Amino acid sequence: MPIQFADRLNNVETSAIRELFKLLGKPGIISFAGGFPDSAMFDVAGITEASNKALSEEPGAALQYGATEGYQPLREQLAAFMATKGCTDVAPDNLIVTTGSQQALDLLGKTLISPGDKVIVEGPTFLATIQCFRLYGAQLISAPIDANGVQTDKLEALIAEHKPKFVYLIPTFGNPSGGLLNLERRKKVLELAVKYDTLIVEDDPYGDLYFNAAPPPSLLALSAQIPGSRDLLVHCGSLSKVLSPGLRVGWMIAPAELLGKATMCKQFSDAHTSTFAQATAAQYLKAGRMPATLAHVRQVYAERALAMGNALRKDLGDAIEFVQPQGGLFVWARLTGKSKEGQPSVAGKVKDGAEFAKRAIDKGVAFVPGVPFYASNPDTATLRLSFATADVAKIEEGVGRLAQALNPA
Repeated sequence: MPIQFADRLNNVETSAIRELFKLLGKPGIISFAGGFPDSAMFDVAGITEASNKALSEEPGAALQYGATEGYQPLREQLAAFMATKGCTDVAPDNLIVTTGSQQALDLLGKTLISPGDKVIVEGPTFLATIQCFRLYGAQLISAPIDANGVQTDKLEALIAEHKPKFVYLIPTFGNPSGGLLNLERRKKVLELAVKYDTLIVEDDPYGDLYFNAAPPPSLLALSAQIPGSRDLLVHCGSLSKVLSPGLRVGWMIAPAELLGKATMCKQFSDAHTSTFAQATAAQYLKAGRMPATLAHVRQVYAERALAMGNALRKDLGDAIEFVQPQGGLFVWARLTGKSKEGQPSVAGKVKDGAEFAKRAIDKGVAFVPGVPFYASNPDTATLRLSFATADVAKIEEGVGRLAQALNPA
C-alpha cells in the first residue's frame, strides 16, 4: 500500500540548489552556486578555545538538556552583540535562541500561517523561505525590488490590497539579490507596519558582512524612531555567515506573545538548540574575538566581490547586467540577450538563466539560475553568483568559463 503523505507536501518541492549540488562532482569544477561562507575564514583557534572553556568552566550546563528559550549566558551575549549594532534596548528575555535562523522562519510558519494566509515576500527572495512558508499553506505575494531594496510604494499597494499575515524582508544584502534597503525606505517600511497594523519580519544574516561603509541601521534599531513599530517587528539573526554555520546558532527577537508561542512550538520540534554549541558561541562572544573575525571576512569578501564584478564587466560586458554588491555573499545578475559588445543577440547566445546554467556546467563552472528565487512571475534571465568560496584567481577563471559558455566557439 503506498504511503499517504500529508497534503502540505504538495505545495513544495526539493530545493533547486540542493539538486544542483549533485552535478558538482565533476573534477575541476568552479562553483559560484553555494550560499555558504568560505570554511577557510572560520576562526578555528578561537572556536577551539571557546569550546574548551565551555567544557572546563560549565561542563554540566554545556552537555546537559537546557531551556528551550536558549542558554542564558548566550542570550546575554547576543543581547550585548545586538547593542553594538544600535539595538541597545534588547534584553536577554527579548530573544530566543534558534537552531540557525532557518528554524526561526519555520517557527514563524508554525505560529502564524494557516492554509490560505497571504504573506508578502520580496521578488526575488531566499529560496528556503518560499519553501518553508508554502509548506504551511501560505499564499505568497511578491513585492518588486531594485538595488535599493523593496519598492515601498508598491509594497504599500500590496499591503493595502491583500492585508497579509506578515511581510518578510531581507533588507541588508539580501539573498539572492544582494540589495540594500536604503534609510528612507527602511523608515517607510516601519511606518507602513504601523499604518496598516502589519507584522514585519526582518531577516538579517548578512548585515555584518559590509565591505566599505556600514549599512543603514537595521529595522530593529530604527524602530525606536517610529512609535508603535517595535510591537510589529520580528528580527532574525544568525552566526552562520560570520562565525560558523556548523554551530547552527541563530536567534529571534519578537514581541513577547509571539516569542512564547514560538518557544512552545520549538519544544515540540527539538526541545532546545544544542547546549554545547550555545555554550561555545557564548564563550566566543565573551572572549571579544568577533570584531577581528568580522574585519577579516569583510576584507576577503570585499576583494572577491570586486574581482567578480571586474571580471564580469571585462569578460561578459554588455551581455550581463548587475549592481556591484556592497556586502553579503552574492552577485545578482541578468542576461541581456546582447553580445559582450552590446550588439543584439545572435545564434549561440542565450537569455535564459537555466539554459545558461547547463552550458556553464559543461564548461566547468556552476551557478544558480534565478527562477527558483521567485514566489511568482519569475524573471527567467536572472542568475545568482556567489563569490564567497572561490579565491580571486578562481573567480577570474570561472568568469572566463562563463564567457565561453555564453559565447561558444
